[in-house]
Amino acid sequence: MVAMLLGAFVGMLSETSLNIALPKLILSLHVNMATIQWLVTGYMLVIGIILPLSSLISKWFTTRQIVVFGLSVFIIGAIISACAGSFPIGLAGRMIQGIGTGLILPLMFAVAMQIFPPQKLGAVLGICALVIMFAPAIGPTLTGLILAKLSWRWIFWFFIPFLAIALIFAITSLDNVNNITKPHVDWLSIIESAVGFSGLVIGASLSSRDGWLSVPVLSALVIGVVVLGVYVHRQLHLEEPILNLRLFKTSAFTTGALLVMLDFGIILSAMYLLANYLQNGLMVPVALTGIIMLPGGIINAITSALAGRLYDNIGARKPAIIGFIIALIGAIMFACASDHSSIAFIIAAHVILMIGCPLAMSSSQTSALNSLTGLESADGSTILNTLQQIVGALATALATSFLELGRANISGNGAVRFTNGFHYGIYFTIVLVVIALILSFRLQDRAKNTKDIN
Repeated sequence: MVAMLLGAFVGMLSETSLNIALPKLILSLHVNMATIQWLVTGYMLVIGIILPLSSLISKWFTTRQIVVFGLSVFIIGAIISACAGSFPIGLAGRMIQGIGTGLILPLMFAVAMQIFPPQKLGAVLGICALVIMFAPAIGPTLTGLILAKLSWRWIFWFFIPFLAIALIFAITSLDNVNNITKPHVDWLSIIESAVGFSGLVIGASLSSRDGWLSVPVLSALVIGVVVLGVYVHRQLHLEEPILNLRLFKTSAFTTGALLVMLDFGIILSAMYLLANYLQNGLMVPVALTGIIMLPGGIINAITSALAGRLYDNIGARKPAIIGFIIALIGAIMFACASDHSSIAFIIAAHVILMIGCPLAMSSSQTSALNSLTGLESADGSTILNTLQQIVGALATALATSFLELGRANISGNGAVRFTNGFHYGIYFTIVLVVIALILSFRLQDRAKNTKDIN
C-alpha cells in the first residue's frame, strides 16, 4: 500500500499545488487567467478520462505493472512541466501527469477494499481519505514556501523524490491482488467516455473567456451531454461494461456518490478561489499565502484521520449532516470577506471549511463503498474517483467563470474587482454546500451489504 499511498498523495498534491502559482505562471508563460486554469482543469480532465478504464486495465495488467507504469509516467510529466518554456509544453506535461494519477488513485481504494476486513474498513478508508483530503489542502502551503525562494519550476521538481521512493516500493514489494482475465475491450465505449467528459469540461472552461452562450461553449456542452448519454445507455446494456453504472441501482451507493462529488467540488472551487483571492484581493505575498492556508490543511488532516472511525462507531448520516453545516458556515464567512478583511478572519473561515468538508467526505465515501459487495467494490471505487475528478474540473472551471463575471460587474481598483469576483465564485460554492446538506439527510447510518433497489 505504501507505493499507492505515496503515488496518490503526490497526485492529489499536484491537483491544487498550482493554484497559488497561477499569477506567476500567467506572467511567465504570457497567458491570461482563462487560459492558465487549463493547467488545473486539463490535469483533472485526463484523470477523469483514465479513471473509468481502471477496472478494465486491472484485468489486463498486474497491480505492480499498473503502479510502476503510472509512477514512471508521472515522473516524466513532471520533468516536462518543470522544463517547459511555453504554455503548450507545460500543459502537455500536466496532462501526462494526469495519466499517472488516473491509474494509481482507484487502485488504492480497490486494493484496500480487498485486503482489509469489513470491521476495519472505516479506519482504512479514513487513511485513504486522509491522503485524498490532506494533499490538496497543504498543496498551496508547500507551493508558497517553494515560490518564496525558488521559481515555479521547482514545484514539479519537488514531486519527483516522492515519486521515486514510491517507485522503489512498487518494484520491490507490491503484489498483485487482481485476477488477470483479459476481457474484451469495447473501444467505442472508451471513445465515447473521452469525448463526453472532454466536451463538458472544455465547454465549462471556455465559458470564462467566451461566455456561456457562445458557439464554442454551447457546441462543446451539447456534444458532451449527447455523447455521455449514448455512453451511459451503452454501459447499461453491455454484458461487460467499461464502467458498471448498474451500481447506481443501489440507493445507498447513489446517495454517497453524489455527496462525494459535491464535497469534492466544494473543496476544489473554494481552494482555487481562496489562493487567488489572497494574492489579488488582499494583496498578500505568495509565501505568506501558503502559510495562511497551512492551519486549514492541518485541521483537514486531523479531521480526515478521525472521520473514518466515526463511521465505524455511529454511521454516516450524522457526521455528513454536521460536516456540511460546518462547511456552510465557513463558506458564508468567505462570502462576507472584503478587500480589507483581516488575515485571522480568513484563516478562521478556512479552518471551519476544512473541518466540515472532510467530516462529510469520509462518511459519505465509506457509506457508498460499504453498500456494495465483492467485486462491485472495485467498480464503485472507480466510479467515485471518476466523478470526483470530472466534478472537480467542472467546479474549477465554473469558479473561474463566476470569478471573471464578478470582476467585470463592478468598477474600482484591481483588489476591489477581484474581491467581487471571489464573492461570485463563493456563491457558487455555497450553492453546492446547500445541495449537499439537503441530500445528506438521505444517508443511511449503516450501509447494508445488500442492494436496495429503487
